[in-house]
Amino acid sequence: MPLDAFNNKFAIISCDSFVQPSYRITPFSTEDIKKNRHLMDSGVIKNYFDNRFIGKKYIYTTSGRSALNHALTSLNLNKEDNVTIFTTSGNFYISGCVTKEIEKFCKWTRAIEKNTRAILVNHEFGFPYEKLSKLKKYKLPIIEDCAHSFISQNYEKSVGRIGKYVIYSFPKFFPIQFGGLLVTDDDENNFKDISEEEKNYIKNVLSYNIVSQEKIILKRIENYRYLEQKFSKFGFTSRFELNEEIHCPGVYLFNTHQKIDLNKFKLFMQSHGVESSIFYKEDAFFLPVHQKLELDDLDYFITLINHFGERGQK
Repeated sequence: MPLDAFNNKFAIISCDSFVQPSYRITPFSTEDIKKNRHLMDSGVIKNYFDNRFIGKKYIYTTSGRSALNHALTSLNLNKEDNVTIFTTSGNFYISGCVTKEIEKFCKWTRAIEKNTRAILVNHEFGFPYEKLSKLKKYKLPIIEDCAHSFISQNYEKSVGRIGKYVIYSFPKFFPIQFGGLLVTDDDENNFKDISEEEKNYIKNVLSYNIVSQEKIILKRIENYRYLEQKFSKFGFTSRFELNEEIHCPGVYLFNTHQKIDLNKFKLFMQSHGVESSIFYKEDAFFLPVHQKLELDDLDYFITLINHFGERGQK
């Protein structure tokens, strides 16, 4: 049967692949193509960034990866140099988008080496690296990767204030298909990989959405808490402790405590239209939690997990 019961309602579980739903980590969906296309020109986001990045230069890019590329280019690295990566969790999971970009220039490690020439800090999934200011003791240029942490802060309120370069990826937070930002205090920064038309498009989409920033934050927190509460019945627990005063989650990352086969679960969730993945080297998994998801959408995730637990692992 294609129908699966949950809370006296039904969700379609078994259907042809071409009619599966599509849930992504990004809040962008097909309907945004038309909506974004017809937005009026606006300078709201310029005022926002001018006030947020006082004394800094900010540069629009086609992506967060492009912004990282320019930061690395500006550091004049050679093949024998090293970029040391620190993450919020200390986990060995690093997006290939980051490591592959670094490998175009030099090596990377997870600890300070003699040939370390820069530090990259990955503020993971909206949960920023704590005690960021302590990294200044190394007297090395710092790149802050805020791809999933556009609006999150740490307890010392230092996110975005320590790095020589700070990188943002707009699709992680806004309903847009491309775009990033490089924030820097480098005066000799003339990087440009984006056309004026592309930049204006990004500015209009961000201007339209930034006025709803507080609503976006509250909705992501609501979704996070809902999944946290519902997943407890499976014996799952949140990987990060959410502080609603300073954090805005980019995903819901949870520990499964070896209750499911994560490799099979990943294939199952993705085959049912849910972008998701394993937090490698840990018994943990992450799912979308963005502001355009409603509780019925989250119930679909829960139904899938319930279905997988009953039948998917066999």
